[in-house]
Order: sequence, then structure tokens, then C-alpha cells
Amino acid sequence: MRAGIHRPPASGVQAIAASKTINRRWLPLNALRAFDAVGQRMSFTAGAQDLDVSQSAVSRHVISLEDVLGQKLFDRSGQRLVLTAAGATLLPEVRRAFDLLEQTMAAVSQDPLNGRPIRIHIPPSLLQQVVMPMIRDFHRAYPDVRIDVSSSPVTGMPSHETDMAIVFDRPNIDDRITDLLWLVRVAPVCSPALAQANAGKSLEAFLSDNDLLHVTLEGEERGLLWSTFAQTIGIALDINRGHAFDTASLAAHYAMQSGGVALADVAMFAPEIASGQLVVPYDAAIDDGFGYYLKLRADDLADPTVSLFRSWLIAQFAARQ
Repeated sequence: MRAGIHRPPASGVQAIAASKTINRRWLPLNALRAFDAVGQRMSFTAGAQDLDVSQSAVSRHVISLEDVLGQKLFDRSGQRLVLTAAGATLLPEVRRAFDLLEQTMAAVSQDPLNGRPIRIHIPPSLLQQVVMPMIRDFHRAYPDVRIDVSSSPVTGMPSHETDMAIVFDRPNIDDRITDLLWLVRVAPVCSPALAQANAGKSLEAFLSDNDLLHVTLEGEERGLLWSTFAQTIGIALDINRGHAFDTASLAAHYAMQSGGVALADVAMFAPEIASGQLVVPYDAAIDDGFGYYLKLRADDLADPTVSLFRSWLIAQFAARQ
């Protein structure tokens, strides 16, 4: 620079573009906020409204972020806005980072002595039948740790962001740390009255003569679990009969109170079987390929509270089995 000429410092976006290096000193936060708003609504107009700024300002921020990355984040060629591959990779990470900042700042502002709660998603039946007492015992041991539990009958990861999730799924490999907690082993269960009324029948005849109670799995056919059972056992079965429920707990409780045969995890419903509310009339338990897995991102283990709760859950499930 020649003597006597003063140039103003580059903006964060300009500095990154010039150096081709992205670091937190120059993170383009306004551009990332604009990208997050547009990506959530898939609309520049709606994103601008959410941020209470002009559409042109949001557009400029997104373009500046694309310049920094050297990648297009949105395909604007069609009638509808579409994320590019780069945009689809970046958006969930940006959303997750802003969610974490928002929740942590809210927690600190409300109670500076406590950190933010641990967010965990747990499938409803496992939560009701198994995990509730574990959370109670953890709270007794670590009363200062807060846990926010969400639950929905999804197969695999929930749609919303969490610190960790127990998922009901087949074995799979992804970018998350995965711990097997529970292998599912299912058998037909029913009320004692229904078992007594059908005493002496073969398993095939028993299932054919009574309503099948299904558990619906997201993205799977209605009768998948009964179909898998019939194929494994080697019997013919009309899987289109009967009622379907969102959760295994609902199906099992219907079997106890209203009749029908549910396909239930015999370990999960061991208390109901031990008490005589449910019976397993045939020795026909199978591993159906599903299990419950604890999943979390590797970088979340840097949080000592998350790491503590993960280790606790793994130990509790290991002790139970």
C-alpha cells in the first residue's frame, strides 16, 4: 500500500473470499442467518419476512455466502426454489448451530448457574415401558442435569434436531456414533381369555382365526412385521386383517383389553407377561431384524453432560439385559 493511502478493513465476507480460509473470526453470520431463513421456508420472500428485512437484502446475503463458498446453494432456474447438493449439506448444520446457540443463550439468561437441557428423542413404547425409570434414576443421581424428552413413532432419526436419539431401526451406518441398546425379539401375545378360547389350535390356525394387531412403521407396508414373522416361522398368513396402531404399547394394550393378537417384544412387555395381563401362547419368538440404537454426533461428546448421559444409558441397558 502506498504511503498516504488508507483502505478500510475488509468485511468478514470479503476477508474470507480473499483468503479462501473460513474461520470463526470472519464467519459471515448475517449471510448464514439469511441462508437459514430462506432454506427453512424455501422462499426468499418468506425468509425476508421472517428476518424483517427486504428481499433484496436477503438475496445479497445469500449471494455473498455463495461467493465465499464458491458453490451455489439454491437452484433458482425453476418455478420453485430448490437446494443444491451444497445447500442441502450446509442447511441442517447451520440450523443445528443456530438452534444450539439460541437454546444455550436462553438457558444462561434464565439460570446462569445451569447449562442447557440435554435434548433426547425416544420412541414412545420404549420410553413408556423401559426408559422412564432410567430417567428418574438418572435425575436422582444427577439432580442438576435437565433432560428434555421428545417422542414420536418414527422409524430412524426424528425430523427435529436433538443432542441424541434412541431410534427404532434396522442396523445401518451413517455419520453418527451408534450404540446398540436393545435387540428386538418378538412373539405373538394376547389376553389370557383369548389364549384359553383357542387352546389346542396350531399357531397358524390361531393367527388365522383372530385379528392381527399391527404396528405401523413409517415408510413401510402396513403388514411388514407380521409378514416377516410368518416367513421366518414358515406359516401362511393373511396379513391384511386386523387393526393398526402407531406404537407397540397401543397394540399390546388393545390385545389386553379388547382382543386380537399383537406381535410384541417379549422383553419389553415382560412385566405385563409376568403379571398375567398378556400371555405368550406359543414358543415362537423371533429376531425380526430391528433394534433400538442410541445415535449422536461425535462433536456432541465434547459436552461432558451429554457424554455422561450417554454412558449412563448404555450401562442401564446393559444391566437390564
